[in-house]
Amino acid sequence: MSRFAEETVVHIHHWNEKLFSFRTTRTDSFKFRNGHFVMLGLELDSGPLTRAYSIASANYEENLEFFSIKVENGPLTSRLQNLKLGQKVIMSKKPVGTLVTDDLNPGKRLILLATGTGLAPFISITKDPEVYEKYDEIILIHSVRRASDLAYSEHFRNTLPKDKYLGELVKEKLRYIPTVTRESFALNDRITALIEKKFIDIDPASDRVMICGSQAALTDISNMLNERGFSISPGQGQLGDYVIERAFVA
Repeated sequence: MSRFAEETVVHIHHWNEKLFSFRTTRTDSFKFRNGHFVMLGLELDSGPLTRAYSIASANYEENLEFFSIKVENGPLTSRLQNLKLGQKVIMSKKPVGTLVTDDLNPGKRLILLATGTGLAPFISITKDPEVYEKYDEIILIHSVRRASDLAYSEHFRNTLPKDKYLGELVKEKLRYIPTVTRESFALNDRITALIEKKFIDIDPASDRVMICGSQAALTDISNMLNERGFSISPGQGQLGDYVIERAFVA
């Protein structure tokens, strides 16, 4: 039996020349926790070509959504960026990952720190009703190089706050903070600089943190949290003050 399931592309959106997202069908038996990832890709003549993709859709939604960069000569993304409606993709049948709120110690405030396409799992997590029950406040910081890289900004500013079921909770508890590092913008600092400047004064006694993004960002932010007394979740099912996706760490 193949470890991959086949799904059909039902929606494609190109944010700019470097970023795109797409949705696929979802097999009824496919279950996941918000924050999980799958191995996703294409079946080629030479065999399956896949890479890890966080699931951007919530675990109760009908379709599966993914957010990706475009790499001109990338073995997989050079092909995925040319996806067409109705095309087939393959994905692992068992979603996994350590970027889940279940592995966080109890706390009052949840801080989500994302660089680039590391935003994907937090799109899922900020649609999770249980997150709004667990925390008094949720802060999402998305750091990108250019303003055009702020994919999903309209979703966080306008669409999610108007959601039929979550809208009121979102307006009350979710704070979306975009920052652009290489162009003029309202906020130009990297996440590490925001922590250093106490733009958000993080406290290990009450704050819980999730980080997703580049390897450099994961390392730098983790080091800053460690210095401030935060403890990382040692692994799946083990509690900590902050979590990262360990599968993406080289």
